[in-house]
This record gives sequence, structure tokens and C-alpha cells, in this order.
Amino acid sequence: MSRNRVKPIEQVYDHYTNEDFSVWKLLYETQINSLDGIVAEEFLKGLEILDFNSKKIPDFKKVNEKLDFISGWSIKTVPNIAQPKEFFTSLANKKFTSTCWLRSMEEIDYLEEPDMFHDVFAHVPMLTDIDYTNFFQNIGQLALELINDEEKLKKLQRLYWFTIEFGLMETSNGKKIYGAGIISSKNEMKNAFSNKSIKIDFNVVEIMNQDFRIDIVQEKYFVIKSFNQLASSFEDIRRELFKN
Repeated sequence: MSRNRVKPIEQVYDHYTNEDFSVWKLLYETQINSLDGIVAEEFLKGLEILDFNSKKIPDFKKVNEKLDFISGWSIKTVPNIAQPKEFFTSLANKKFTSTCWLRSMEEIDYLEEPDMFHDVFAHVPMLTDIDYTNFFQNIGQLALELINDEEKLKKLQRLYWFTIEFGLMETSNGKKIYGAGIISSKNEMKNAFSNKSIKIDFNVVEIMNQDFRIDIVQEKYFVIKSFNQLASSFEDIRRELFKN
């Protein structure tokens, strides 16, 4: 399933090749070892609940059965990155858009577009946490209200970027990763815990006015105290978006 092939729009498990399983195993083992001691417990709990491991590529049908029971969420397969309206509509309806193809072994260290390892390994385990998914769904619902307001939608995209993709959490055992963009990137992991990056307490107004770049490691990371703090922040988010 190299990127040169037509991307599938649904997962057919029997179509995965030996190379696909080898790629998943290598990526999984590399990342899980790198995450030891620095990733949020909620993420690790999600891996356990969904029975993710290096030996098998997740079967979306089985994953969806578990997610539906736990949080009411499910994976919706898409061939490539979903367009904003489809993506946010899916979130609003408790569906996470994900590819179902894997990079080739030749692409193991660099990929131009997200494959299912990023989508599934880095994002899906967090869909087992109710406070996190409440925040996730609220982003989708709010984005649909703003879909024709480019400036306000940009503010909401910044919120998504600095939480869902690149968020950190302060715990009794120090800062932990929960953002999928860090979880799936060794360079982001190193940068997030280095003195080169700035760590800032979660602040809705500051995040919504903070630009970001997608082609470099992040200069700033915002730190939450808990997922309950995220889920409870939407009054402030609405106030900031609709203040004018």
C-alpha cells in the first residue's frame, strides 16, 4: 500500500501485505519505546483498552465496536486528509476521519502526508477518554457554526493545533504528552522536553491568537492541567470567538 497506489476508502483487512505488518511493527515499537515515561496515562490506557500492539494492524471494525461502547465514537475511513467541512462534520458526529493505508518501508522515516500510523496510533487511543472526546466533539460542532467565517475558523484551528495535535499536560510526575503530533514524531518529543521550546499554561485567548507553522518543530507548547480543563473551556472559547 505505497503512496503511489490509489488510496483505499475503506479498510479491507485481508489486503494488508507482509510489508504493511512489518512497517506497523517497526513504527509501533520505535514510538512506544520513545514514549516511555513521557506520555499521558490516558493514552496508555487507551492502547490497552483497544488492544493496540506491534503484532497486528488494528482492525477498524473491532476498534469501532469498543469505541462505541466506551465513548460512542468510531473511525471513519477516508483516502487522504479530509477537507475541513467533512472533518469537522465528522467530529461533530463523534467520528474521527482516518486513512487505512500504511507507508512503505522506504518511507519509514519521512512521509509527505499522514498515513494510518499517525491517525490511528497517535489519535485513536485518546478517543477512549470522555473529557477529551467531549472537547473534540465540541470543536467539530463549533467549527460548523463558523465554517464560512475564515478568521474565526482560523482561531479554532489554532486551538486544535495546540491541544489535539501538540498539547502537553502537567501531572504529579511532570509534564506528559497527549498531542498526536508529538506522539508520532521523535523530533517533536525531543523538542517538547528541551529548553529550546517554550511551555505556556493553557490559555484560550493566547492560543487563538498564536500563529503556527507546519514545516518545523513547534516553538511553543501549551500545557493543560487535565482533560476536564479542556472540556470545561468552551464557555471561554465561545466568548473569545463571538466577542465582536
